[in-house]
Amino acid sequence: MSSQKNDLPTDTIQVGDCVKIMNNMPRESIDCIFADPPYNLQLQGDLHRPNNSKVDAVDDHWDQFESLKAYDEFTREWLGAAKKTLKPDGSIWVIGSYHNIFRLGTILQDLGFWILNDIIWRKSNPMPNFRGRRFCNAHETLIWASKSQESKYRFNYDAMKSLNEDKQMRSDWYLPLCTGEERLKNKDGKKAHPTQKPESLLARVLMASTQTDDIILDPFFGTGTTGAVAKKLGRRFIGIEREEMYAAHARKRISAIKSLDKNLVTIKEKREQPRVPFGTLIEKGLLKPGTTLSDAKMKHSVTIHADGSVMAQNRIDRMRGSIHKVGAALQNAPSCNGWTYWHYQDGKTHKPIDTLREKIRAEMASQ
Repeated sequence: MSSQKNDLPTDTIQVGDCVKIMNNMPRESIDCIFADPPYNLQLQGDLHRPNNSKVDAVDDHWDQFESLKAYDEFTREWLGAAKKTLKPDGSIWVIGSYHNIFRLGTILQDLGFWILNDIIWRKSNPMPNFRGRRFCNAHETLIWASKSQESKYRFNYDAMKSLNEDKQMRSDWYLPLCTGEERLKNKDGKKAHPTQKPESLLARVLMASTQTDDIILDPFFGTGTTGAVAKKLGRRFIGIEREEMYAAHARKRISAIKSLDKNLVTIKEKREQPRVPFGTLIEKGLLKPGTTLSDAKMKHSVTIHADGSVMAQNRIDRMRGSIHKVGAALQNAPSCNGWTYWHYQDGKTHKPIDTLREKIRAEMASQ
C-alpha cells in the first residue's frame, strides 16, 4: 500500500511521537494538514446517565496534561513542527471543543498562521448534558488557516457551492456524529477510539481545500478517518499515531477502501478554466449588440455594445464599462462577478450569461 512521492512515505502510518517525526520530514512538502489533537478535557470523576449507567467519556492517558501551561507547550511544539512541513501555499485544519479551541487559535496566530475561517460543526445527534447544569454541548469548532498571510491557499469554492445545492457554503456544518457501522469497534465490541470523527466531516474538509494527488498530513491519526477519506478521494496521506493499537485499526480500515475513479473526484474550479472574454460571446453570435441584460431580480438592466462593454439603463449618467464594473457600480458594491450577476432572456427563461461562457468552454475542450 506504500508508495513514494517526493521522498515522502505517502499512504503510510508512522507510529511514534508526531513532533519528532514531523521534524525529520522534508520541509515544505505537505499540501494540507488536518489535526485532531488531544482536547485536554480535564474530566473530574465519572459521568453517569439518569439511569446510573456510566458514560463512555474520554479519559485516556493521551488526553491528560498536568496544567494548561503544559498543554500550551505541547500545542506550540507540535504546531511549530507542523508549520515547517507545510508548503508556502499550504493550509491547516485543527479541530477542538471549548476546552482547547481558543488556546489553539491563539497559538496558531502566535506562530504566524493566518486564520481563514472558523467552522462550526453542528452535531445532528449530540450527547445530552445529563446533569442539566449547562447547555447541551452540540458543536465543535474547526479553525482553517493558511501558512501565512501571503499564502495562495486552495479553496474549491465551486465544489462547495455544488455540494450545497448551488448555494454558497456557510461556515456552520450540520453533520452527524460517527455512529453505526462507521464506528470502529474493538474485539470486546467497544469503541476502538473515543473521538473517531465522521467521514462526512473529513470529506468536506478535503474537498474544500485540496485536489487529487495532494499530500495530506494527520499528526494525530487515530483510527484513520483522514487516511480513509483521502484514499477514497484520490489524495495521498501520511498518518502519525503514537498508539500502535489505533494504528492497527487504521491499517485494516484503509486497506479495505477502494479509491474512486479519478474523473469522479477531480475538481475544476471556474477560475482555473480557460479565460473567455465577454466580447467572445458577441463575436460568436451568442449575444448581439443592443441586447438587454438584467440582474436576477430585474432591478437593474444594461445594454450590450459592439465592443463588449455594457451601458446602464435608467441612469442619468448612462454609465458604461465592463459587465463587472457596471454591475458593481449599480449595486454600490466594491466588486461584482458580472458572469453570474447579469442574465439574458432565452425564450421564457432568464439565464445567467455564465451559461453561454460554459458553452464556449465546452467547445474549446472538445477541440
